Amino acid sequence: MIDDEPGGDRVSALAPFRHGIFRAVWSASLVSNFGGLIQGVGAAWMMTSIATSSYQVALVQASTTLPIMLFALVAGAIADSFDRRKVMLVAQTFMLVVSVLLTVFTYLGLITPWTLLAFTFLIDSGTALNNPSWQASVGDMVPRAKLPAAVALNSLGFNLTRSVGPAIGGIIVAAAGAAAAFAANAISYVGLIIVLFRWKPDLPVSTLPRETLGAAMGAGLRYVAMSPNIGKVLVRGFAFGFSAGAVLALLPLVARDVVKGDALTYGIMLGAFGIGAVGGALISVRLRQLLSSESMVRMAFAGFAVCAFNAAISDHAWQTSLGLLVGGACWVIALSHFNVTVQMSTPRWVVGRVLSVYQTATFGGIALGSWIWGVVADAHGAETALIVASIAMLAGGTIGLLLPLPQQAVLNLDPLNRFKEPPLGLDLKPRSGPIAIMIEYIIRDEDVPEFLATMAERGRIRRRDGARNWTLARDLENPAIWIEHYHTPTWLEYIRHNRRATHADAVIGERIRALHSGSEPPRVRRMIERPTTAGTALVMPKGPIEH
Repeated sequence: MIDDEPGGDRVSALAPFRHGIFRAVWSASLVSNFGGLIQGVGAAWMMTSIATSSYQVALVQASTTLPIMLFALVAGAIADSFDRRKVMLVAQTFMLVVSVLLTVFTYLGLITPWTLLAFTFLIDSGTALNNPSWQASVGDMVPRAKLPAAVALNSLGFNLTRSVGPAIGGIIVAAAGAAAAFAANAISYVGLIIVLFRWKPDLPVSTLPRETLGAAMGAGLRYVAMSPNIGKVLVRGFAFGFSAGAVLALLPLVARDVVKGDALTYGIMLGAFGIGAVGGALISVRLRQLLSSESMVRMAFAGFAVCAFNAAISDHAWQTSLGLLVGGACWVIALSHFNVTVQMSTPRWVVGRVLSVYQTATFGGIALGSWIWGVVADAHGAETALIVASIAMLAGGTIGLLLPLPQQAVLNLDPLNRFKEPPLGLDLKPRSGPIAIMIEYIIRDEDVPEFLATMAERGRIRRRDGARNWTLARDLENPAIWIEHYHTPTWLEYIRHNRRATHADAVIGERIRALHSGSEPPRVRRMIERPTTAGTALVMPKGPIEH
């Protein structure tokens, strides 16, 4: 067991279980995930009996991932703007209600292919609302040092249920019908709702007004756009979801048509995938210590390609299941690694939105891939679709030659909390603006190359955190003087911009101040822009040095 005592550099894979709320939510989620997998088996197998084409069968997988692609960004903005516990309660209650309605409709014989897809879409719309709040809340349950282990445990929990849930779902469907499977899913939400209702997280209270939903979404997209490493994760996640999603989308057809099985066969195959995923979760922490991020992801692409090709050529359920063991392990290794990379690269104020963008990319790839592979299967058969998908997986692994993933590094992304509002000579309101900021540096000639390189990173951080029109200028008459200049729309946004600074960002600011050669600290001017006819003073008093 890896040391996780105070002062140790590493944490145990089971260390998050020492936190009671994580343990309770993890256990309740285990039951809820179990119900969700039973429901998934019921929906997928029911579609094979009522659908008129392979295309509709593949759309079951698409309907479970499309809501995440469509609504994840909104859900991420909600997760960062509202009480995450309450958001999860709303989402879980919504899914409970929809699951009850699905059970009733099925029991009464009112289900058609399109109503089944509609109910599946609604249930997973609740999942889309829940996921960013749930994943962002993990950081509220455990310390940051234990976050990778907590993410791995969440993957482990889901895939523990996946290892037996589908098989049990197949038994339930075969013995009692799809309605019984849908009822089991409805009951599974109750425990998690009770745990969330009783949880009272101790969270810091923001003194700033809540951002509007549109502004919050814009801030999240801006953060992602100005974070190159996160952009690499999005591309790789989309490529993996697009190609690997073919296996899960077409597995009902493989079970029915290729190996000539029934609902139980399908459940056993999904169970094999889940067992492989449990193995992948168990070894993922060790793999991070032995392999680079890029090597892990390439291995996952290649392993899943083997899984897809084996499913295409196998005539026996046991052979297909052996390949699914490999596929399940690679699925968890890739997706959990993407998730950890995003969370460890993102501060708490925006983590829900960044996770939602990652989910949009990955699950958008799964949804698009499920549709395309379903069309290919409809025209040429599931075997051909899986072979083409395996080639796409190998091609997806080569993307790393152009966009290699960064090696994981532990950054201190806690709020810096160094900024103090300066005393003002004008009576500003939070919505007053636009605000113009000018910071004056004195730089020696020999330090100019290092200053320019450091300011390039400073500009990226400024824009990422909400600054607009950032520029750097040099005085023509006194070349030692350099002016950093940027805008914020309002005074409130200026304060919000500065409070987003993290300890990791402060390293750049300290490097710049070390290059400043003036006898006084860098001079800061804060101004409010006004029309020339206003006749009011523009310049405000100088304040303290910014972060």
